[in-house]
Amino acid sequence: MKLHIAKEGKPRIKNPLFRYQFSLMLVLSMIRSSRTFLCTSKNIARQPAARCISSACGFLQSNTGFSFTRDASVRPVSPAQLHTISTPSFVPTRSLGSTTNGNNGETAYGKGMDQNDMMETDMLVVVDKNDMPITSIPTNSFSKKRAHMFSHETPRGIVHRAFSVFLFNERNELLLTRRADSKITFPGVWTNTCCSHPLHGMTPSEVDNDFPTFPGIKHAARRKLYHELGIRSKYVPHENFNFLSRFHYWAADTVTYGPEAPWGEHEIDYVLFIKCEGEGPPVEADPEEVSEYKYVTPDELRDMMYNKDNGLLWSPWFIGIMERGGFQWWEDLEEALKPGSKYCNEDITYFDPPEEHKGVYNAEEHGRDTGVLSNEDAAVLN
Repeated sequence: MKLHIAKEGKPRIKNPLFRYQFSLMLVLSMIRSSRTFLCTSKNIARQPAARCISSACGFLQSNTGFSFTRDASVRPVSPAQLHTISTPSFVPTRSLGSTTNGNNGETAYGKGMDQNDMMETDMLVVVDKNDMPITSIPTNSFSKKRAHMFSHETPRGIVHRAFSVFLFNERNELLLTRRADSKITFPGVWTNTCCSHPLHGMTPSEVDNDFPTFPGIKHAARRKLYHELGIRSKYVPHENFNFLSRFHYWAADTVTYGPEAPWGEHEIDYVLFIKCEGEGPPVEADPEEVSEYKYVTPDELRDMMYNKDNGLLWSPWFIGIMERGGFQWWEDLEEALKPGSKYCNEDITYFDPPEEHKGVYNAEEHGRDTGVLSNEDAAVLN
């Protein structure tokens, strides 16, 4: 069980000759601004442009060409702290065939974007209680940011589609990942190989209802495996993914932000299994997405998950999936990977989060349909 640490980003200031000029210009830019900025290293984001500390660093970026990085210990931000990007009047089509390798999942998605950009521009697939996409509103109505905001008005955010990839090597070991500390939602937690969302506006389309093949979900999985882990498409063929089941869950990120957590998850999550040859595919993890990764056996995972003295944090969706079939499917992996597996079903299994993932706005009277829209609800809300 070898632990891999994702490579760190570039130095905070690329050209050391400008460090003193940087300090002076930063002070000047703060004076010129009507706001107060806390310009410590923990406020500087790991990204090409220093968007995370607002107009002061924006001024420096445009006038000096400096680049900045963020310490891994940075605390994620609240919705009010996200830089604002106006909602587009249309959903731009992002082609997965934008590389020389063609339509293979190796997309330029995420290039030049930080976590805030993706929160604003990723347009999620909002669904009803039966997992049917909402069609009464434009497809750019619910950004990742909007759907994940938790509050007294939206105590469970808005339910949307997601997927969870479980990737195994030839020894049937599962590739675990730890989410980067710079992630806005659920930073620093251990989870399955890759967790993300299908999006509107992608080519090939990531929106479909074709049980049990769900080609759109698989396109999204290949896109994110490449984006987060650098796993090339040739190692994860589209046809090798096997859909098993769906889980409907919600969880406030109170472990990170406390009882008034402004962020959370509310998803109908598609579980995808895939097995790769040898030791597993080559991994080049993006440190903005993944901080650590390793392969584990079922017994090693149980020891990690249930040993409360190790201080490890876990995503609530991963725990929920593993305790509701995940271990069983893993221990019968040959069957789970068969087309038409006996474990494959059309069910949508619902579960509430553990108590530590409930916020002050989550009330006893809230039920399974809280945060779930119908076409009628969506039209009024929008």
